[in-house]
Amino acid sequence: MTNEPGTATRDGSRTLEGTPNPEAPNPQLPIVQKLRIRYAKRGRMRFTSHRDFGRAFERAVRRAAIPIGYSSGYTPHPKISYAGASPTGAASEAEYLEIGLTRPMDPAEVRDRLDTSLPDGLDILDVVVSPGGSLADRLEASRWEIELPEVPVEAARVAVEEFLARDEVQVQRMTKRGMRTFDARGAVVSLTVENRTGQGGCAILAVVVRHDTPSVRPDDVISGLRTLCGLPIEKAPLATRSDQGPLDERTGVVGDPLASDRDAP
Repeated sequence: MTNEPGTATRDGSRTLEGTPNPEAPNPQLPIVQKLRIRYAKRGRMRFTSHRDFGRAFERAVRRAAIPIGYSSGYTPHPKISYAGASPTGAASEAEYLEIGLTRPMDPAEVRDRLDTSLPDGLDILDVVVSPGGSLADRLEASRWEIELPEVPVEAARVAVEEFLARDEVQVQRMTKRGMRTFDARGAVVSLTVENRTGQGGCAILAVVVRHDTPSVRPDDVISGLRTLCGLPIEKAPLATRSDQGPLDERTGVVGDPLASDRDAP
């Protein structure tokens, strides 16, 4: 059975645009507005898993009295769609999700209400009205900053040069299906070393990574730098995603996925 807007599925569920099936258990109000949300994971909240954040966000929606839509059926679920979630342990300034509301609200009010209702370190940065289309398709790449405690800048530069000079960098990662080997080099658009004042002289990597399959994460890049390129790492790196969005292949810049939504009439 197709799942077009306005058509209920066999179990009573629907898309964000769908209308409720009056014959389904617990029929719900129709979705009249979709909002796209950018949020951050900061400080200790970087250790929040995707599931933990989901529970915290649903509680915040209830506290903030946001009129979120629910699916129909025996077990209604809030209309929340996540896109491009960061791995547990990584901080981020560019996480995205989309919600469906049963009555229109001012995006600025939704931002303020949700931000007040979430724990410190889980911060709502931006809310815009969605004109439709797929948000996930806009998230083509991420820019990460990886702080390397006690790693000299020159040592990091030598390892980065070796990494970039290779045609491929095979790394291993444990997945749900067991240990998997894949190339971490092919997804890396750019990789540079920075030395910023106030960081104790430690190296900071700035890396832009395409969202390929399998997805290459910051720890995969670090694994390749350490095992194949001689990067001396004693303390755990701290990765922060600064941007996530469309990739300009010419410049390697990661853009704002919500920019066109702000410009929409």
